[in-house]
Amino acid sequence: MKTRVAVMFGGKTVEHEVSVISGIQACMAMDLDKYDVIPVYLTKENDMYIGDDIGSIRAYRDIPALLAKSQRVILINEGGHKLLTPYPMKRFGGAKPVEFDVAFPVVHGTNVEDGALQGYLKTLGVPFVGPDVTASAVSMDKFVTKAILKEYGVPVLDARVYTLADYVDIEKILDDIESVFGYPVIIKPVNLGSSVGIGIARNRTELIGAVDDAFRYSTRLMAEHAISKLREINCAVLGDDTDATASECEEPLHTAEILSYEDKYVNNAGSKGGKSGGGAKGAGMASVARKIPAELSPEMREKVRELAVRSFRALGCCGVSRIDFMIDEETGELYFNEINPIPGSLAFYLWEPVGVPYGDLLDRMIQLAFKRMRTEEAVTFSFETNILANADLGGAKH
Repeated sequence: MKTRVAVMFGGKTVEHEVSVISGIQACMAMDLDKYDVIPVYLTKENDMYIGDDIGSIRAYRDIPALLAKSQRVILINEGGHKLLTPYPMKRFGGAKPVEFDVAFPVVHGTNVEDGALQGYLKTLGVPFVGPDVTASAVSMDKFVTKAILKEYGVPVLDARVYTLADYVDIEKILDDIESVFGYPVIIKPVNLGSSVGIGIARNRTELIGAVDDAFRYSTRLMAEHAISKLREINCAVLGDDTDATASECEEPLHTAEILSYEDKYVNNAGSKGGKSGGGAKGAGMASVARKIPAELSPEMREKVRELAVRSFRALGCCGVSRIDFMIDEETGELYFNEINPIPGSLAFYLWEPVGVPYGDLLDRMIQLAFKRMRTEEAVTFSFETNILANADLGGAKH
């Protein structure tokens, strides 16, 4: 019997469109001899829809028309049966619930990749692919990630965080950043990906613009020294906190000092990426201009791969994550930059060079989800007591 996989994508996030591409890529690459694939689209309000065209990238050129001919659903766990149940429910003549075995979130950004969706699935008792609630939340918070990895000996740049409460006195923020970091300095939203809201400042005027832009997308921003002669190197990791392996390394190429949203998703939107050909699978992060493998010495390549695995395991990740590093070409130092707990295109293009086709990658990720489920089922989550039998709240109404 085939495993029924609900592939979830979209959601209430600035990376909504990117997630749609990544999710449909995954649907197209899955082994249909082993899996029944159910594409599940999350709207920008986080409503869920299924239907014949939900897995077709061309249908998203007119989303209102797509939703009009699709079925809204909600998740229900009925006696251990995981169901995508039509909503609103009809007593007679309505569509029937669709049962599935495992959820596969292919989502990016706030409200979906940061533990929110994972917590919802966990509360309902739905097994799911990818990092769990804690790993998702920690990995999407760039500052917390740095604090944890420092404890594990992973080199990171020092940083400071500023909140909307601090933003009331922007001059104080600017003065503090200048005194701590000087210029150039890089400003980032703490909990976003896809290079949204990131800016480099070389003077106070540019710093004001970078701070204003970051606060458009997040309630917290992070400042750190900007490496002048920067070389970016990325590496993906597959596994869980007990067993993980690293992919090939890449060096993304970009038009400015940092890899922008446009470099990742717009400039290459029509190109074909990787060995796997074009169409939806060739778009998204798979179409970014890059060198694979990155031109690194054997020693630096192994250092990157070892630090990638160490970071992945320290953060408790599961499935596939991509870890982005920075090399300061003036000093030769290597630094952890950030982790993408559910990377764009699931970083399949980094696995094909080391002999792992996209379909096999997806298969391993699904098996890791079932492994975690079996482990959690062996843990006791209840404790028998007689507290309620003797409880009395005194004058409270009954």
